[in-house]
Formats: sequence, structure tokens, C-alpha cells
Amino acid sequence: MELFRLEHKKLWRKTSVRVSVLLCFAYVVIFGGFLTYQWFEFGSSPDLVSHSFDGYSLIRSQQEQAASYGGVLTDEAFQQMVADYQAADASGDKVKMDIIDWKTMSLYLNQLYPDLKNDSDIRPVYYYVDTEKLTGFYERRLASLDTFLHSQGQTGEEGAMLMAMNDKVEEPFRYEWVRGWQYVLGTSLADLGTIMAVFVAIVLAPTFSGEWHNNTAPLILTTDGGWRRLALEKVLCGLAFAVELFMLMAVGGITAQLVYLGTDGWDMPIQTMKLLAVAPMNMLQAEIYEYAFTLLGVIGFAGVVMLLSALVKSNFLSLLFSLAAVYGPMMVANYLPASLQGVLGMLPLVGDASDIFRTNTFHIFGKYIWSPYLLIIVPVLIGLVCIPFAIIKWSRRQQA
Repeated sequence: MELFRLEHKKLWRKTSVRVSVLLCFAYVVIFGGFLTYQWFEFGSSPDLVSHSFDGYSLIRSQQEQAASYGGVLTDEAFQQMVADYQAADASGDKVKMDIIDWKTMSLYLNQLYPDLKNDSDIRPVYYYVDTEKLTGFYERRLASLDTFLHSQGQTGEEGAMLMAMNDKVEEPFRYEWVRGWQYVLGTSLADLGTIMAVFVAIVLAPTFSGEWHNNTAPLILTTDGGWRRLALEKVLCGLAFAVELFMLMAVGGITAQLVYLGTDGWDMPIQTMKLLAVAPMNMLQAEIYEYAFTLLGVIGFAGVVMLLSALVKSNFLSLLFSLAAVYGPMMVANYLPASLQGVLGMLPLVGDASDIFRTNTFHIFGKYIWSPYLLIIVPVLIGLVCIPFAIIKWSRRQQA
């Protein structure tokens, strides 16, 4: 324990570590959290280009407007939403138009009511659609889901499994303001692991290669417990740092979310955000999953980075290989068959936490498994498997 404490203190005393943590916090929490809510994303946009510094008040107005539709997404509530927007447009009330959740409204109309689109009118369909024709919302959603699964070749046993999941989704949907959750689950948390990977790699890449770089072998020989004991403490210290960095980002992100969005809408089904999602999850459950996905992915990635650090003597190569381990697969994935993309997605921090909104599956031992189940388990297992090899490899090289 004493050795771990010393290694942990040594790690956090490094200037590169402190700067990395500060930059990561600034990017994720300050820019991706507070400034995004207040300005970049949720501030009003009078000229459709720039944004005003009024996100907090505008979010509150949008939440109040969404609450006026009764908290349940029925045909009547959707008709009223579209009618309110058309009335605001007719009267030139730009403020009212801005607080109606028109992005979500547009998504629903384009996906469920394509037959009501007028190709001769270049405006978005919600400007002119006859609201009385906006009926059969849930029947149209089910038909769209069935069509989508058939287009993806997801029929038979696979299709039956996915439709069985969808059968557990409660209708009619709880409805409150959706756009805030779209940002949290579709952008902020979905990108968190990708951002953290840079800073985890910078900090942990020198874990073992740095000992060669600093020529500390004579000093290490004087430590109690031998090479393997020291290697184990270094690995535990690296894992602890990965968890600590994640907790710092998570606490900051959740704080910003609670300040600006509050808890409104946590019990909405994720289908209000992605109509063709089949998972019977609400927004809070989805957020817990995405945070767990990132935490386990960061732990797995830390294990991979420390193995690479034990394999080479150069800090530069260790960092380069670590970054390539996460960003390389992302770069080539789109050029590979779907089956190989799925395999690459199980590498630490390469997969996508937002897979909970999709219908991707893996066919293993004759059974179809929904992809998010494996995407949350396999990456951390890969990292844990790497750890003993990192300890053994570095110990042998030091002794040689």
C-alpha cells in the first residue's frame, strides 16, 4: 500500500499529468458542459449563425413549452405542437418558434409522415402540413420499424428478438423536452470516451517505457518486493488514475447537466429521441449505461496502454501506438464489412455508447445478442487480460 501511495503521488506530481487533466476538464466540462448549455448549443440564434449567451433562460422556456402538451405524446399532443409552430410562424413570433422543439418535431414528421411532404414546397414539412392528418403515430412507428428491420435483413429469429424488445416499450410515450437529452446522450456522453482516450494515453504511455527513458533501473533494484511487485503497483496506479479522471469528468458533466437541464424528462423512453430504437429504456437508464460504457472502456484502454508501454522503450512510440489502438480502428471502420466493424467496436473506447439506440446484434454460438451487452463487457475484459502480460513483459526485460 505504501508503494502504491508513493507511485500515485509521483504520477500526480508530474506537470504533464496536471496539464492533461486540466485540459481534459476544460474541454469536457467547461466547453462541452457549461458553455455549450449557456451559449454554443442552447443559446438563442437570432440570425441562425451566431448564438446568444442566454441558454439557461431559453432552456427553461423550452421545457415549459414542452410541458404544456400534457406530458404524454399522443396524436392530439403532436398535432397541437405542430399547430403551435405554424401559428407562431404565421404571426411572426420568432421567440415562440424558437422554444418549440422543432428539431424533434421535424424528426417525427420526416420519419413517420413522408407521404404528407409536398415536394414543390422547399420549406420543412412542419411549416405547412395539415395537422388533422397527423394521426396513427404509434401504428406508423411500428410499421416504420418493421420496414427498417426488413431493409437491414433482420428477420427471422433476429427480427423476432428485436421486436420482442420493442414490445416491452410502454405506449403512449412520456413526453417532455427532448432536445437536451439528445445532446447529453447523442453527443456529450457518446464522445466522452473518445476525448478521454487522448489524455489517458498521454499520462499512462510512459508508465513503463518512461523507466527506460529515465534510466531508473539501478534505483528500482533497491526497492522491496522486486520487479513484479513494482510493476503491479504501477499498473494499479494507472488504473486508479483512469478511474479518477473519469470521475472528475462525470461529476463535472452531471453538475452542468443538473444546473441547466434539471431532472425533467428522465423517465421519457429513449424512443422519443430515436423512434426506431427497440430497447425498453428511459433516458436515465440510457445515461447510466453510457457512463458505465465509458468507465469500463477507459479501464480497458488503460490496460492496453500500459501493455504497449511495457513492450517498447520509447515514450514516443508508446504514445503513438496507444493513440493508434483507439483512433486507428475508427479511421478504417467505415471501409470494412459490417461484421468486422462490429468486431472493432469491441476494442476499448472504439465502440459507440449510443448503440443502445440501434438494432445491431452479434450472432454467437447460434444465438443473437444485442450489441450493447457485449460492447460494455468485452472492452474492460481486454484491458484486464493485458495487465498480467504488461507486468510479466516489463519484469523480464528489466531482469534481462
